[in-house]
Amino acid sequence: MKKTSLILMGLLLSCQLFFAQGIDEYTGGYKVKFNEDGSKYLRIIAWGQFWAQYDDNAPSTDSKLDLSIRRARILTYTQLNKKFLILTHFGLNNLNGNNTSPLGYGENSQLFFHDFWGEWALTDKHSAGFGLHYWNGISRANNQSTLNMLTLDNNRQSWATLGLSDQFARHIGVYLKGKIGRLQYRVAYNEANASTLDTRDPVVDATTVYGGRTILGSGDAGKVIQGYFDYNFLDEESNFLPYKVGTYLGSKKVFNVGAGFFNHANGVVESNGEGADVTILAVDAFYDAPLGGNNDAITAYAVFQNNDYGQDFRLGPYATGNMFYTHVGYLIPGDKTKTRLQPYVSYNNSQIDAIDDNSTRLGIGGNIFLTGHHSKISVEYTNTKIGSADATGLFTVQAMIFL
Repeated sequence: MKKTSLILMGLLLSCQLFFAQGIDEYTGGYKVKFNEDGSKYLRIIAWGQFWAQYDDNAPSTDSKLDLSIRRARILTYTQLNKKFLILTHFGLNNLNGNNTSPLGYGENSQLFFHDFWGEWALTDKHSAGFGLHYWNGISRANNQSTLNMLTLDNNRQSWATLGLSDQFARHIGVYLKGKIGRLQYRVAYNEANASTLDTRDPVVDATTVYGGRTILGSGDAGKVIQGYFDYNFLDEESNFLPYKVGTYLGSKKVFNVGAGFFNHANGVVESNGEGADVTILAVDAFYDAPLGGNNDAITAYAVFQNNDYGQDFRLGPYATGNMFYTHVGYLIPGDKTKTRLQPYVSYNNSQIDAIDDNSTRLGIGGNIFLTGHHSKISVEYTNTKIGSADATGLFTVQAMIFL
């Protein structure tokens, strides 16, 4: 592991030296203006995240070092006037040596729509939309942008329905979003997916299964409702798009407190063959602000989440029980036009009903901003312990480019 870690760190330092004098060249993004004042436009955003992971606990037949493309995405949105907008977001996730396709198509093809929705302005502060969308409930972390996270990746359990009732944290449905004074809101009424990561049989396997729509039918288990509400005490954040910023790098002074929910009637089927509701509730707080006069800043987030997937439900990162998650990062003072450093720490404690025990996850890492969020290197070590099992460690290096 030491040899591999030295190689990875060497690559990391090489990248840092190469990009050390990078200046932000991407202010405004790729925006195609259709009129002189830019009110009619098309904007195109592209980003990629590239991972190298070392897992000392990998099976003896597997490589301990894995290289992958964590995300490859393209997002476009356009407005011909302020009354309507259309957004398209497509790409792939977790492309690696085990799931690439010989010719780029077939059952291993991963390119798909993440978002596709249309939106109509009802008033200056309130809008309605329809489509495959990311206007989620529960918490800020369940609406997290992947462009500007503090930690190397989002807290996995915060995406609490990913692959269970939705397509990669997105549902097809209708949403309302807007502002009432300093209170921002988003609520949605959506279709639940028939396909799900949970392919177990509740009766045969004697367990609770997240497959209500498939087993009970769309009439009883076909819809979900969700919402999130946050109050902006200091600088107001934009809610033009649903993606919540992870760290502003001291460019804003933000303090928000929020609460949200998710409900899927008969979303799960328990071992007796009867349906049960899925209800997830959360409260959270987010603080991001500059500190002194040397361009340093702090970012902090905390969320408490109650997960009710039915009696003793457990599947991978999902489990009935309570979760507390927090992270804190500090942007070290420095010249904004040069390389910036931001160490951080994260902690997750989850109570799991199915094993009557807890799981914990400690993350220690940092970001090296070569050109802000547009070009950065992130490193993170996580230590995870579930119940009485031995703790496992994972070391990840990420390189990211966002245009």
